[in-house]
Amino acid sequence: MWPRTRPRVGRYVLPVPSHGFSIIAPYIQQAEADADTILETASAPATVPLQNGQQIQSIIFGNWKIGTWYAAPYPEEYCQLHTLYICEFCLKYMKSPFMTKRHKLKCPLKSPPGNEIYRDGIISIFEVDGRKNKIYCQNLCLLAKMFLDHKTLYYDVEPFLFYIMTERDTSGFHFVGYFSKEKRSGSNYNLSCILTLPIHQRKGYGHLLIDFSYLLSKKEEKPGSPEKPLSDLGLLSYRSYWRIAVLSEIRCFDKETISIAEIASRTCMTVDDVVSTLTNLDMLVKDSKGEYVIRYNVELVDECLAKFEAKKYPTIKPNLLRWTRYEAPKKTVVI
Repeated sequence: MWPRTRPRVGRYVLPVPSHGFSIIAPYIQQAEADADTILETASAPATVPLQNGQQIQSIIFGNWKIGTWYAAPYPEEYCQLHTLYICEFCLKYMKSPFMTKRHKLKCPLKSPPGNEIYRDGIISIFEVDGRKNKIYCQNLCLLAKMFLDHKTLYYDVEPFLFYIMTERDTSGFHFVGYFSKEKRSGSNYNLSCILTLPIHQRKGYGHLLIDFSYLLSKKEEKPGSPEKPLSDLGLLSYRSYWRIAVLSEIRCFDKETISIAEIASRTCMTVDDVVSTLTNLDMLVKDSKGEYVIRYNVELVDECLAKFEAKKYPTIKPNLLRWTRYEAPKKTVVI
């Protein structure tokens, strides 16, 4: 339990459901230590066992050779290769360096085939429609499967939008990671799948992609949550993001009390995700009247946020977004 020195208390009476409330890390310091340990393991492909009799051991992606983690359902003739060559711009997969060299001479793309909706320095994010750019999105899903254990969608990409993060230099926009979301989600999911390539992990790009998905939710004016179940690394990344988002709102709130509903409204997180985060941080406790209240230590919250800010990860700047909400094309009825 957190020390009760200089507590601020906010009341929000809330019946606790019987699921989703296990206290994983009762202290912020322990949560950060767990995150560093798991991220260190996940970012080292040599420690991840290959699955399902995988034949493709590595990919050549731009100037990088990347060890793969899991099997991907490429056509059988490609699965027999030890190394697969992938164009970093159009994501076309090839068998040999010779084919790759020829492809580079005629590849029409230097950026993802969509609208650039965000740019901050060298970082850009493109929105790609799975219906308009089907081959690109299918190749993207195959690439992602080599680093995601739970991914099952490869070819049915038309109902999804893909948000591609890139780093820009004089030669083009180089793929860093992406997330996808359904065009129409009945469960208000704001993210279906997320990936940062291993060569770009530990730079804060996963946090940035998650933050961008919530920025879109704020523009849509509705709370969002990632599609379940999350992968182990995805769950870890979200818990880290939720922790920082909730603590940031608590610190900057200018009233003596704050409710869970207010935190959810300001962050566009769902109430369930806010409650789960507060529980994991051991900040949701019962008072003497048996009611649930938010209780926290000011110094520990400031210390946690200071550690995160010291990492100097890139942050989303909402004023740089140039985006309009997706609207399904209207069907024309001919009588």
